[in-house]
Formats: sequence, structure tokens, C-alpha cells
Amino acid sequence: MPHERFQFTGSEGQQLAAALDTPEGGIRAYALFAHCFTCGKDVLAASRIAVALAAKGIAVLRFDFTGLGSSEGDFANSTFSSNVADLVRAADHLRETRGVPAILIGHSLGGAAVLAAADRIPDAKAVVTIAAPSDPSHVTNFFRDKIEDIRQQGKVEVSLAGRPFSIKREFLDDIAEHSLTSHIAKLHKALLIMHSPTDDTVSIDNATKIFVTARHPKSFVSLSGADHLLTDRGDAAYVADMIAAWASRYLAPAAPEQAADSGQGPRLVVVRETRDSRFQNAVTVGPHHLLADEPAAVGGADSGPGPYDYVLAGLGACTSMTMRMYAERKSLPLDRVTVTLSHSKIHAEDCAQCETRVGMLDQFDRVISMEGALDAEQRKKLMEIADKCPVHRTLTSEIRIVTKAAD
Repeated sequence: MPHERFQFTGSEGQQLAAALDTPEGGIRAYALFAHCFTCGKDVLAASRIAVALAAKGIAVLRFDFTGLGSSEGDFANSTFSSNVADLVRAADHLRETRGVPAILIGHSLGGAAVLAAADRIPDAKAVVTIAAPSDPSHVTNFFRDKIEDIRQQGKVEVSLAGRPFSIKREFLDDIAEHSLTSHIAKLHKALLIMHSPTDDTVSIDNATKIFVTARHPKSFVSLSGADHLLTDRGDAAYVADMIAAWASRYLAPAAPEQAADSGQGPRLVVVRETRDSRFQNAVTVGPHHLLADEPAAVGGADSGPGPYDYVLAGLGACTSMTMRMYAERKSLPLDRVTVTLSHSKIHAEDCAQCETRVGMLDQFDRVISMEGALDAEQRKKLMEIADKCPVHRTLTSEIRIVTKAAD
């Protein structure tokens, strides 16, 4: 996916490092992603989810909070309030430079931050929390043995995920003042809560409290078997799939120029490596976004159909559409067409109807099922029409493929 890195000015004047992952084709919506406590925009969960959403037409802005990653400032001077303010500033920057942030996504403490910031981002239509605490003070559990020292000394260095961070008394005071209950109760936006029942960092009870407090529309998706940081690549892909499918119900329709062809010339199909796995490719067809991959048995991740699967899908769709057009034109009682296809290699010598007599040939097996009160003659005619679909004719005629290097 196209990937852009830049900086924007945070709520307290520091330059915050950001990354924007965008689709190859039309953009269905913009999303804003808030990372977990002491993490960063490039943590595996954030980067993988962003790339996967971009492959589905959703552009994602993620950034490093103050003092983290490549952002300016001192982490010790940051608070939950300043993180929320930076999140609102990121939404402002996205709106001013690209488009409105329709989806807010927060992971762990970032989930609490998007819940707190949502009412200050009025154009956001949907909010997603991933493994989020119901109370931001939950993060103090990571350094509970140092809390008294922090209160007495004003500032203490603690170890979080094996890295040293300085925590100030102001951070404790600020986070103690925040209650998410009122924010959740008056959210007035669609809410998707995603949480693993076996999360041993932020327990599932937090998801329950958020869900019970929120008003409809609200949804819950269990991330069964996932760890808190979504370190398994498949878990991040699953989260992106769920977000894209769920959010589509709350997003505005695509712009007219994205929703349909202009009719001027052939529609371009763009296939680009995602580099998220060995063979995974993002496929853009106008406003449509798909994934292509190979099965695990041949070194792929099986995250999408394979190249021949798409060829078969094209033949099957064309077959069904051609039969449907003929049936409507002739007023035939055809209720439904189902086309089942498979691809294999056969020895040329085993094909009595083929001109080629040596080597291997591609064979597409196509089984057509027709539902409806059709008589034998009508079924016979529809089967003849199936062989006249444009893709069938293309595959069985001479094909010329012109290949050239891009400028």
C-alpha cells in the first residue's frame, strides 16, 4: 500500500511523527489509529491493521504520541489528557489535509483515548476499541509497586515491557481524574468492542463494562486465542477484516467518481505486493479492493484467492450473468444460476477434442446448476448460451498480452 510519513503539530506544539497508509485506488474512508501505552505507530498490531485496512479501501493515519517513537517531547511530561488532545489534533490535521476521520480505532490505552476523544471529533461515525481498559487508570497496574514512590518523589523511572520510562505524579493525578463512563454513555456513535477472553493484560471484564455502559448501535467481537498485543499476524488480519465489514454499515456511500466507471476506456486493475507475506498482493479494481495470495502449501498465507481462482471467478461470473441476461430477454423462468468451477492440468494426449497433442494443457471444469421451472429445451438452450459468455470466448480464442516496463 502507498505509505507516507510526515509530521504535524501536536496540542502542545511538539512535532508528532505520523504515517498514512492509503489504498491503491479510491478511498472509502479515513481512519485514525491510537496505539497502546508506551508503544508507537509502528508496533506490529498498528502497522499490520493499517496496511490490511488500506487494502480494503480505508486509509489509516497512525502517529507516535508525545515522547514516543519519532515524536518530539518528553514522555514523562505527557498525560492521558495530553494524549487525548493530541488525538483530537491528529483528527484536525487529517480533516484539514486529506478527509474527515470517519473511523476512530484505539488499541489498549489507545482505545480508552479514542473513547474520551470521540465527542471532540464530531465527524467520526464509528469507534473501535481493541483490548481496551474501561478505566484509563488500569495502566497503573504495570507499575503498582512504584506508585507510592512516584507520589512521594514526584518522578520515578519504571520498567515497562523491558524499557525504562519516567512516570510523574502529574500523570497519576491526571489519569485518576478521568472516568470513561460518561464518555461511553453519551458516545452517540457506532461502537465496536474487540477483546480476547484470554487477555491476561487487560481482562475481558473491561470489555463487558464498556459494552454494558454503551448505547446502541454497539457490537462485540471476541478475539478468541489472541494475546493483548495481537502479535500473531492472523489476529491482526482478522481485526482488519471485522472493522472493514462492520464499519461499512456506518460509512457514507463512495463518491460518484469512485462508485462507478466513467465509461471512458477500459477500467484499470492494479495488483501490488503488500509485503505483508511472501505472495500477498492487493488488487484494486476501481473502488473495489481485494487480496490475492497462494495457499499455505505452496508458501503463501492463504489470505485471499489465488490467481487461477480469480480466473475461475471471472469465468463463473460471466457465465451466470450471460445466462441471466438471456433468460430475462426470453422471459424464461430461471430463478437462480450456480456455477461451480475447478482448474487442473491434463495431458494433451488425453484430450480428443484438442488440437495440441503434446505436453500439458489447462482444463477448466464448469458445472452449472439452474433453478426454476424450466423445460428440457430451455435448459439445453441456456447451456448453449453459457458457452457464449465473453470471458469463455476470450479464454478459448487467441489472446495477445502486451507487457512493458512502467516509466
